[in-house]
Amino acid sequence: MPSKRALLRSLLGREDVRSISRRYFVSNGFDGTLTCIGIIVGAVLTGIPDGGTVIKIGLGAAVGLGTSAVWSVWEIERAETRAEILRIEAAMLTDLDDTRVQREQRGARVIHATASGLGPLIGVLIPLTPFLAEGAALSMAEAGVVGVALGIGVLAVFGAYMGSISGQRWYVSAIRMGLAGLVVAIINLFLPG
Repeated sequence: MPSKRALLRSLLGREDVRSISRRYFVSNGFDGTLTCIGIIVGAVLTGIPDGGTVIKIGLGAAVGLGTSAVWSVWEIERAETRAEILRIEAAMLTDLDDTRVQREQRGARVIHATASGLGPLIGVLIPLTPFLAEGAALSMAEAGVVGVALGIGVLAVFGAYMGSISGQRWYVSAIRMGLAGLVVAIINLFLPG
């Protein structure tokens, strides 16, 4: 039986595992970044007086989104891989408990859930960083503008990455993804309240 490290290395070498993890990472990172942009614009517009409060609100969102991302992917992948094992067992007329197949599926589930949880954490934490300098180097409005710009940048990086792996023009994908952040910021500017 291979060590956990060897199993992890083997799984990370498989394109099917990397592909699914990438999707979860980018999808949930996209959600986290857009959520954070909405929090930033809403916080600045409603007059929250200090960056520390914005960071606390953002961290609350990061915990919620990160937990949701990990938990949902864990349960989704658990059900899907269990169904796959049952199909294989029925076809092979054998029990696959504690076999290489089951260990690989469990390991892939851990990788997918981890990638899924990291996406929103990155998407929330990076745009919040300017609020650490609020009061010392930036006003609330300036921190908000920098935070939204960082969020748009994170989205653009996600887009560039996905464009590059799919053989598309990375800069077009970057612009398309970054545009979503700009749209969310503009919509939030015009919300009542």
